[in-house]
Parts: sequence; structure tokens; C-alpha cells
Amino acid sequence: MVRFRARKEVEWPTLIALIGVYLAWGAVLWGYQYFGTWVIVPGAFVTAFHSSLQHEVLHGHPTRNALVNEALVFLPLGCFYPFRRFKATHLSHHNDERLTDPYDDPETHYVAEGDWDQLSPLLRRILRLNQTLAGRLVIGPFLAVFGFVRADIRRVHAGEDEIIGAWVRHAIGLIPVLGLVAAAGIPIWLYLLGIAIPAVSLLSLRTYIEHRAAAAPGARSAVIESNWFWSLLFLNNNLHKLHHEKPSIAWYKLPGLWRTERQRVLVENEAYYYRGYGDVARRWLFKAREPNIHPIMRRRS
Repeated sequence: MVRFRARKEVEWPTLIALIGVYLAWGAVLWGYQYFGTWVIVPGAFVTAFHSSLQHEVLHGHPTRNALVNEALVFLPLGCFYPFRRFKATHLSHHNDERLTDPYDDPETHYVAEGDWDQLSPLLRRILRLNQTLAGRLVIGPFLAVFGFVRADIRRVHAGEDEIIGAWVRHAIGLIPVLGLVAAAGIPIWLYLLGIAIPAVSLLSLRTYIEHRAAAAPGARSAVIESNWFWSLLFLNNNLHKLHHEKPSIAWYKLPGLWRTERQRVLVENEAYYYRGYGDVARRWLFKAREPNIHPIMRRRS
């Protein structure tokens, strides 16, 4: 087992990454006047990287102070998800005993059998397409954003008023983000459809494969042993089984943990492993990876 020392006051690799992502985002805005729409490609990657850093922050990095950490990712470069709502739903997702459950896991893509029966034929077709990698990358971001917003509206109607506060903070953060985008001459619609949505698509490449329905909770999370580029973009969250085991471990320590505990992890997750995202694409680009209906949980008696 790898032993980790007590956390330092500041985790400098994460702080440096945060400084770097804001500098890169500023460079994208500045570059629009010279390169035009060519900047949307690096812009999408920069925005996706910022979302990866938000994920790191919600798990208690890079300082011991939650308010300081939140301030470091307060600006919502990705536009669509309030940080506090992302934090609340993602921490609920980390209940491995209920992982992939159609009701208890807010990040699941499975549907309970009874709910599936109530869906229209068109919506079933759309959700089946979303089970392919191509579908998840193209229509998945729109489904995810719509589903997230709809779920929060229902929660507010049910009396969960604290959600309103999270969205108000999000709106306040959007003012300088969209203001800077407009000042750079980038149309807001282009930023949303050309940078923010593709950033969600990039993250969907990771989330598409990281969980599966399995009887044993330890076998529900994958390991994708990818190259340095994707591993950095996702802050090693592609080593997802390890992240679920030790969510408080900083991203830059996960590769060392993987090298040390590889054999144990592959036994526990029943070899839920892929050699890079190219391997995932070859298998599932146009083929549904799993059925929409959860094969174990929420079945009719």
C-alpha cells in the first residue's frame, strides 16, 4: 500500500494548474481577434480542464479551507453547472453502495424499468443513442444540461430553497465570464455552442465509460490507463476506481497509487479496465455499451 503524508496547507501542483487554466482561458479570448473561430477548439479543452479542476476542488483541494477553494473556481467558465450544485450531486454520487442506481445516483445514465415503460418511443430512441459513445459525445451534453436543470427546478418546487442560492451565485459568476467573452468580441452563442458545450462533450468521453452496473460495488468503477494528454485533461480521474476508493487523494498522487496497487484494483473491479480511450471508441463508438434499463437495481418484483 502507498502511504500518504498529512496534507500540506497548499497543494502547489493544483494551485499552479488553476493559475495556468485562467491564463490559458485569457489567451483564448485574446486570440479570437487574431485567429477567429479557430480558438474554439483550444477553448473547449481549456474549459474542460477547468471543470476537472472544479472536481478536484469539491473534494477538498488545494487548501484546507473550503471557501478559499470555492473562490478559486468561482468563475463558471463552463457556464452550465453551478459549482455548489455540482458539489452536492457529485458527493452523493460517491456513495458506492448505491452507485449507478437510477434514483439514488444523480450521475447515473441508467433508467428504472418502470420509468422506461412510461417513456415515449422517440425518447427511448434518443436514450438508446446516448448509450453509444458517438451519441454521448454529440447529444449527451444537451441531455445532461437539460436533465440537470430540470431536476433542480423540480427540487425547488419541492421546497429545497437552498438550490436557489447556488444558482444565484452561479449567475453572479456568469456576469464577469460572459462580460469578458463579449469584450473579446466572441458572440455569446458561439461561446456556449462552440466552447462550453464541446467542453461537456470532452468530459463525457471520461464519464461514458467510468461506471457500469455490477452486483459488487467494487466492480462498478473503471480504470482507463490513458496517455499523458487525456490523463492531464481529466486530472487522472480516468483511474476512476482509485478515485472512488480514495476521493481525498490529490490528482497527482493517483498514478503512483495505481502503479503500486494495480493488481489488487483489477481483482476488486473484476478487470473493468481499458487501455486508453481509443480502445473505448473502437468498441463502443456506434454500439450501445449497456442497456438503458438497470439490469440489477429497481427491477419489478
